[in-house]
Amino acid sequence: MKKYLLPSIKLTLVLILVLGVAYPLLIAGVAHFAMGHGKGRTLTVNGKVVGYENVGQKFTDDKYFQGRPSAVDYNAAGSGGSNKAASNPDYLKTVQERIDTFLAHNPGTVQADIPSELVTASGSGLDPDISPAAAEIQVKRIAAARHLEEAAIQKLVADHTDKSWLGPDKINVLKLNIALDALK
Repeated sequence: MKKYLLPSIKLTLVLILVLGVAYPLLIAGVAHFAMGHGKGRTLTVNGKVVGYENVGQKFTDDKYFQGRPSAVDYNAAGSGGSNKAASNPDYLKTVQERIDTFLAHNPGTVQADIPSELVTASGSGLDPDISPAAAEIQVKRIAAARHLEEAAIQKLVADHTDKSWLGPDKINVLKLNIALDALK
């Protein structure tokens, strides 16, 4: 028994030191040199933090662009998807409710034109980005709510579109809404 017990205890202590102390310190050190120094990239307006760049937020007012729905109500501490199949009746009901709400707030929009990302939650429930198509479909509502020209808002959308050569183009909803508030 001593033959196995002592090496097991030694190995356990070594692994505790390596995996419980050294590795976390290494990762924290690497994070310190990343953007935000491992604390997340916050966005500020007039010296006040208004949110995190990489965490989606809930915008329900018609004068703002809305992002993807969240299965966890935008709770960053408990991110996750709904884990319901596309054929699940509860899931289909939830998606239909989101479609109905979107159509009620965006009169003149046809259901077939709604990008799926505006009515389905992301895997994390915290996706901060939408596609340019998802932003474009909201321009008319926002222009009416803010009494602005649609062209000015479309230009704002174009200016905030991150063109990617590796993946699809995307727009950070929080950054876009901050810019929208600054638009006169």
